[in-house]
Amino acid sequence: MGGSLLALAAVLSAGPVEGAVPPTFAQVRQTFVPSEAMLFDRHGELLHEIRVDETVRRLPWVELRDVSPALVQAVIQAEDKRFFEHGGVDWRALGDAAFDTFFRGSPRGASTLSMQVAAMLEPSLRAEGSRRTVVQKVEQIRAARELEGAWTKRQILEAYLNLSTFRGELSGVGAAVQGLFHKSPSGVTAPEAALLAALLRGPNARSDVVSRRACAVAGARDCRPLDRLAGSVLKLPPRLEPRAALAPHVARALLSRETRNVTTTLDAGVQAKVLDVLRRQLSTLSDRHVQDGAVLVLDNATGEVLAYAGNQGPGSSAPFVDGVRAPRQAGSTLKPFLYGMALEEQILTAASLLDDSPANLVTPSGLYVPQNYDRDFRGPVSVRTALSASLNVPAVRTLMLLGADRFVDRLRALGFAGVVESGDYYGYSLALGSADVTLWQLTAAYRSLAQGGRSSPPLLTAGPSGPSVPVANPAATWIVADILADRGARSTTFGLDNPLNTRVWSAVKTGTSKDMRDNWCIGFSRRYTVGVWVGNFDGSPMRDVSGVSGAAPIWLEVQQALNRGESSSTGHARPPEVVLQHVRFVPPVEPDRDEYFVKGTEIAEIGLKPPVAAAVRISYPGNGAILALDPDIPEGIQRVRFLPTAAVPGLHWRVGGLELPAEEDGGATWIPQAGRFDLTLDSRDGQVLDQVRFEVRGAVSRDK
Repeated sequence: MGGSLLALAAVLSAGPVEGAVPPTFAQVRQTFVPSEAMLFDRHGELLHEIRVDETVRRLPWVELRDVSPALVQAVIQAEDKRFFEHGGVDWRALGDAAFDTFFRGSPRGASTLSMQVAAMLEPSLRAEGSRRTVVQKVEQIRAARELEGAWTKRQILEAYLNLSTFRGELSGVGAAVQGLFHKSPSGVTAPEAALLAALLRGPNARSDVVSRRACAVAGARDCRPLDRLAGSVLKLPPRLEPRAALAPHVARALLSRETRNVTTTLDAGVQAKVLDVLRRQLSTLSDRHVQDGAVLVLDNATGEVLAYAGNQGPGSSAPFVDGVRAPRQAGSTLKPFLYGMALEEQILTAASLLDDSPANLVTPSGLYVPQNYDRDFRGPVSVRTALSASLNVPAVRTLMLLGADRFVDRLRALGFAGVVESGDYYGYSLALGSADVTLWQLTAAYRSLAQGGRSSPPLLTAGPSGPSVPVANPAATWIVADILADRGARSTTFGLDNPLNTRVWSAVKTGTSKDMRDNWCIGFSRRYTVGVWVGNFDGSPMRDVSGVSGAAPIWLEVQQALNRGESSSTGHARPPEVVLQHVRFVPPVEPDRDEYFVKGTEIAEIGLKPPVAAAVRISYPGNGAILALDPDIPEGIQRVRFLPTAAVPGLHWRVGGLELPAEEDGGATWIPQAGRFDLTLDSRDGQVLDQVRFEVRGAVSRDK
């Protein structure tokens, strides 16, 4: 004990301190790392906050000027009454503590705020067990005097408040005040300040112990209010809610312990509006078994993402699922790209007539019978009517003209990375959206329509945009956009008064997948592209919800909010490759009108004509099909029907060395044999129109 007293005496009588230079106040602030990572919007506003450090709860550094004076006073009263009077060591308190420790056997500390901060900055000075050794105390005193020589009193006090542990895992005044009282440090009241100051001595003490200490700090005569406050605040674990929670899916994708602060292209105001609209619409649809939805908003000019709502939040059936990135069936939303390709390749024009009548299409996997949404058929309709009214049978016939493989290639070029199979795999249903797509991909693809056929990846974080590449003909793309904006043509299915009509010019398409499992509305104004998906993450069907009643009201309200103050009634300027031509239909299946054409394809009179032979292909069997002989039917009686996509006069079939003239429906009947065969369809003049290879399996093999 004598040696310890001599060591203390040496420190008490020591002159100027010489030792390691303490870190600067700026360095300490710079190395202070919150446990939360923060996502900011394009204006620097906090958008979302998530925890990325599970060892501690620490919010950003709080400046002393942002701390309640009541809390500052309470801390000084509890920890260091003469803080502003000493030079790092309270000699009077230290002497009293030494006397009590060595002569009365009642150990107590006398660490000033400066000494405590010094120990926080230097791990070797921290107590081993419950108390520091005398040697550590000596070094702590030296470090405190060094700190006082390098820092101001306010800096020491500010650092103490930010580096101290208050309760459990709550470190720093910001986390403590938010976790215990759910407010900012500037709003701490005197009783709350006394309670916080009392916690510094024993962060994990029982509430009755803390309340007694708080009563002493406050100098209160009646301690019952502090008892009640301690009981209510400390009886439950501290709860630290995020200060902002507008973009959870973006935050989880971009933030981590290594990447704690990210600035995005999002706009907090637009994001909040989109979430509000989404929640309200889903609430109105809850009785139709609709629980989930997602919205994506893009700036047309830059591709920047202005809003990203992966789902509606706590009300969602699966709040952690990101509806923007989740693959779903596309429904009718792929039709604009199908018709755009047909216009581009000059197979069709906006005035071309397509047959909207029942079609029974034989495929390798069975009979495919496309139906329109309303189960009605309209006979001959123009491409303009077929696309704007979202008729299914004309879309399937268009895919038959183009070929599924070529359409698959176009979809991949547009960024639909999930379209990985061949055209034969998807078959005719690809025209009606059987492929899996994401809202991210769809919205980006529709933005390419707004950009004249040029595509670039959406931009979610601040930085240069990706390269913009042409993926479609600008003239054909412009005509498709004009069709999607045609309210009159759209009325064939949706009526004139519907949730697709905005105050400004806009082009829009809805889609509903099989059994009402997915509901889409995607479209663009001159400045913004908005994509909406509505459905259920578990894949269960909705009840009586279409694109117009489910997703469209969300799309409409978001577009109206985005374009508030805009007055544009027209779309982008017409490209020089687009010409206007007055057309008449013979017979008059549609009224005469002015129509847009890709230059060189314009025509004044549209008549009903038989199919063009060059466009006819083999409908059945499909390429690679495997047919099986039925052992219960005599071999000579079995028959296979070859079918074309259209009945054109003069067709001929060739299979296994046989020539089979086409019958009235364009097909031919063949007696099957086991083996592998090449089937060829020829035109009247001997031109090969299509060829497939198929296999017949049975007991007797006659390979050809």
